[in-house]
Amino acid sequence: MAKKTVLVTGASRGIGKAIAVKFAKKGWNVVISCVKREEQLLQTKKEIESFQVSCLAFLGDMGKMEDCAALFKKIKKQFGGLDVLVNNAGISYIGLLQDMKPEDWDLIVHTNLTSVFNCCRLAVPMMVEKQQGKIINISSVWGICGASCEVAYSATKGGINAFTKALAKELAPSHIQVNAIACGAIDTEMNHFLDDEELIGLIEEIPAGRLGQAEEVADLAYHL
Repeated sequence: MAKKTVLVTGASRGIGKAIAVKFAKKGWNVVISCVKREEQLLQTKKEIESFQVSCLAFLGDMGKMEDCAALFKKIKKQFGGLDVLVNNAGISYIGLLQDMKPEDWDLIVHTNLTSVFNCCRLAVPMMVEKQQGKIINISSVWGICGASCEVAYSATKGGINAFTKALAKELAPSHIQVNAIACGAIDTEMNHFLDDEELIGLIEEIPAGRLGQAEEVADLAYHL
């Protein structure tokens, strides 16, 4: 039986890396990408390959269709297609909306939302051809309830939530599942800007009394 293949974007560190490693442990071929952290991406590739699976690492911007097209061409050539797409690539922006520059807005939409469109647009034909596949979009609770000083981030994650619901309806007749994981506060580099007092305040608002772990997100993504 041929091995299945998963693509995880933004996989050089954090949640993306944890998801990629989880699939590798289960014997999947793994494709990983990131924009500029080449050294970390190659280290993740090495870790994935330690589980005796194939790994394709790609340095490129998933918000650019030409980069996505180049990656999917490589996926088709090396693995013949794609079984699971995990759209994880994303950045945050902390600050007042009135202080946000238009180019900062464009960048976060490009990275967080346009990347999801690009990857889905290229993955869907591969999945429809086989009448099976899964798309998992990594979202955030801020896309549901909004976060002060994170208006742009909240907007992109809210967009992902709506995108997911609509695409799930569109692809259901082709036996393709589309889901999103709306993460809470996860212990990754994205939250390391918080000082001790801010971190304690954040944890006090979490019913479990702790930050989530990237590996917990990975376990959920694998079992979706």
